[in-house]
Amino acid sequence: MRPAPTILHLDMDAFFAAAEQAAKPSLRGKPVVVGGIGGRGVVSTASYEARVFGVRSAMPTAQARRLCPNAAYLSPRFTLYRQVSEVVMELLHALSPLVEPLSLDEAFVDLEAGGVPAETAAVRAVGEQLRRDIRSATGLTGSVGLAGAKLLAKIASEAAKPDGLVVIEPGTERELLGPMTARTLPGVGPATAEALRRAGIHTVAETAEAGEAELVRLLGKAHGAGLYAMALGQDDRPVVAERDAKSISVEDTFEVDLTDRARVRSEVLRLADRCVQRLRAAGRSGRTVVIKVRNYDFSTLTRSETLRGPTDDPAVIREAAVRLLEMVDTTGGVRLLGVGVSGLADFTQEDLFAQLATEREAAESASAAAAQQAAGGPERQEPEEERPRRWDPGLDVVHDEYGAGWVQGSGVGRVTVRFETPWSAPGRVRTFAVEDPALRPGEPLPLVGGAPAGGQSSEPAILPKFLSPEPGGTGSEVGEEISKR
Repeated sequence: MRPAPTILHLDMDAFFAAAEQAAKPSLRGKPVVVGGIGGRGVVSTASYEARVFGVRSAMPTAQARRLCPNAAYLSPRFTLYRQVSEVVMELLHALSPLVEPLSLDEAFVDLEAGGVPAETAAVRAVGEQLRRDIRSATGLTGSVGLAGAKLLAKIASEAAKPDGLVVIEPGTERELLGPMTARTLPGVGPATAEALRRAGIHTVAETAEAGEAELVRLLGKAHGAGLYAMALGQDDRPVVAERDAKSISVEDTFEVDLTDRARVRSEVLRLADRCVQRLRAAGRSGRTVVIKVRNYDFSTLTRSETLRGPTDDPAVIREAAVRLLEMVDTTGGVRLLGVGVSGLADFTQEDLFAQLATEREAAESASAAAAQQAAGGPERQEPEEERPRRWDPGLDVVHDEYGAGWVQGSGVGRVTVRFETPWSAPGRVRTFAVEDPALRPGEPLPLVGGAPAGGQSSEPAILPKFLSPEPGGTGSEVGEEISKR
């Protein structure tokens, strides 16, 4: 425990939803929910306006729609969130070499390692300046907690929400923690909380009063001893600059349970390819392939296979995933599938069988091409059927005439687009055919700084009301094609 509150915890406020509100002027001050928009989707982030209605993260989207039917339900745009996160993390690294990211919107910072004086006034000034810098650079707000330990700094940032700063002075930890529920402490999930409740332990103070011996008896030696220290406000975990990932995985939840075995297999192959993409993007390889299957009745099982050495070969990981799938009965219906790789390493060991298979496949393809040419030229291939474009709510688009905008909704062959940018007034809404050749997917625009030179313009859509052409007057071809939803 440090004698001064030199550990900082930053948590961006309703990050995904706030980024969407900053990007879409028409949604500012209104309830926004980001996450899966289908019937089986899950809320990732809800704006504070939506939380008033009881919408929370990890809640089924269907339940959120019942609680707040008038909210804007948007698909996540991780490209934008990563861009904003990189800006925020650069600001944190300017404060100290010891920055421990926990997610895109959350991190610990060791201010002492950055040379900040171990004085409350000094660290408070740094925290306030950080909040101003984040707002200036991103247009978003973050909450800051300062304390002498990571546990307390995180609790302080939670107490500071939204858009605030809280300092916990060393020596006041037990007084602060005592009335809080035991679930406040790290490692106390539903199962641990239930075990404590059965023993009559509900608050952090009651957890400390129970004593280490009783907690060890209830929860086991490691968990019980660690929880007792946390209840006393003792947390000597250092800020670690590099957090090594233990696994990389992807998963999908399906709108309708999958019962066709061939479809399940094809989805596993697709997930395996996505997993390899993430693996390679991280510059890693792995030796254990894992599949996850959630059945129609919500029962979930995993199967794993350890390879001879770490690999990032898509053929090897696909084959292992399919072998694991053969061990699972999916006839009742599959709700969720996932593929992951663990046992990560920074190098790969070539899989000889995969290499031989690749060489054999190449040789067979060459032989087939030669035979085809000898028989009178290459066989004419039918063009692949082009998939219809999908316009998910919230995603960026560009129109040849109206410029940049975002999808408000789509259905029955039509897509509704609101044309506005982060630096414009709320824009107009227009409706197009889903296959309109003038409409195409776009890229996220910066949240601050104005329109980029040569970038996506939306000038026709963002004229202020007093400059907009009057209906029936000159320029009325711009119109007000407001969709009837």
